[in-house]
Amino acid sequence: QVDRYLHRLRLSDQALRDVLARFQAEMAKGLARDTHPTAAVKMLPALVRSLPDGSEQGEFLAVDLGGSQLQAHLVKVFAEGSQLESKIYPTPEELTQGNGAQLFDYVADCLSDFMETKNLKHKKLPLGFTFSFPCKQTKLEEGVLLAWTKHFRARGVQDTDVVSSLRKALQKHQASLDIDVDVLALVNDTVGTMMACGYDDQRCEVGLIIGTGTNACYMEEMRHIDLVEGDEGRMCINTEWGAFGDDGALDDLRTEFDRELDRGSLNPGKQLFEKMISSLYLGELVRLILLKMTKEGLLFNGKVSAALLTKGKIEMKHVSAMEKYREGLSNTKEILTDLSLFPSEEDCVAVQHVCTIVSFRSANLCAAALAAILTRLRENKKLLRMQTTVGVDGGLYKTHPKFAGRLQEAVRTLLPACDVRFLLPQGGARGAAAVAALARGLAARECRVDAVLAPLLLPLGTLRELRDSMRAQLELGLRRGTQGQATVKMLPTHVCGTPDGT
Repeated sequence: QVDRYLHRLRLSDQALRDVLARFQAEMAKGLARDTHPTAAVKMLPALVRSLPDGSEQGEFLAVDLGGSQLQAHLVKVFAEGSQLESKIYPTPEELTQGNGAQLFDYVADCLSDFMETKNLKHKKLPLGFTFSFPCKQTKLEEGVLLAWTKHFRARGVQDTDVVSSLRKALQKHQASLDIDVDVLALVNDTVGTMMACGYDDQRCEVGLIIGTGTNACYMEEMRHIDLVEGDEGRMCINTEWGAFGDDGALDDLRTEFDRELDRGSLNPGKQLFEKMISSLYLGELVRLILLKMTKEGLLFNGKVSAALLTKGKIEMKHVSAMEKYREGLSNTKEILTDLSLFPSEEDCVAVQHVCTIVSFRSANLCAAALAAILTRLRENKKLLRMQTTVGVDGGLYKTHPKFAGRLQEAVRTLLPACDVRFLLPQGGARGAAAVAALARGLAARECRVDAVLAPLLLPLGTLRELRDSMRAQLELGLRRGTQGQATVKMLPTHVCGTPDGT
């Protein structure tokens, strides 16, 4: 009965292959200069050109803003491994949806607290800033926020450089000699995941996040990236695939429940693919389905509780608990009872099946888009068969009892020509540290290059002297009496005019 009711959420292999093909087309749009401005999937250059090579050693700070929590990290990278110390801070709604300057002040305050906790206030340390939102980057240490996603909507931040905002907040602490931090790199969480896994597996060329939100990055050939100069080598592309479908490309797959969820969200019409996949939305999707089924008399004898009518009462943690292998049914009964629904055993089985269908669709859609990326990698390399590694992180992937297995199985079905290893990062902050180390290395190299080239940099005064000297030589070369001593000979060519069209 549930299967019949939710048949549109059950996607066939052919439907998933169709999603794969649509996402391939969206990737091409985002990479091309002419179609990028109107592309839903923005394919943003992350300016990272390579994976870690082991030279990224030292102490680094990392701050991660973008999920359900703010995280501060101290990363110590050695030749033989790394060490990670972390502290987690809440992200209150009054900050995530309030004043942007206050949000960054809070990030700086948390970082100051973390450094005090770890006795780091006497040190000047480089910082990698993991920021899980779409940003246009022209430098590793700059990024203009294109749009807030998920549950963030802080005012005055969109279309501004978020690194500049963080530095401004940190300066308030630096002015009081509180902390001294050098923000060297802005890193998307997908890029941080790929780089962190790259320490353990050099074949890792995809970073995937499936948590509060969802997104992926991968290493693209430079010759295919119109937005960046140069054709040699590769660069990491942050796909921002959560916006897939914002242009209507997935309208035929979206159900009445998807549309109702979207209407009640902070950003209607935006991040439509993310709203079908990520943990921020799946619990609410289940609630909307159960509410309609109950109103139609298919569950709980048609009796709707106040809790079931309340937005946000079913969260992803409840969906995961209801799908657990052994205790799933007992968890389902307990959760539904807490919602004042008094379920029968048949109700519990049906609700558990609803959760399965919703989370299965999430894994399948994610697999289809990932398969499109892997297909592009294989075609770029001109391989019939490819071995590669996907670095993957996020609460939904790590904590849902069946999500990882479903995702991996769907990828194998869609892409039998690829042998894919899925790798969890041993501390995602290592990726941000690696990019900060990369930025530090680039800055040091620029200083060395500048020192070598310094003799070739002519000051304005020298250029004026050169101009005056050249003018004098021109005059000498034009005069009969001084032409012999002139270094600039000014030789007559006996050509007395330019073409006039005759």
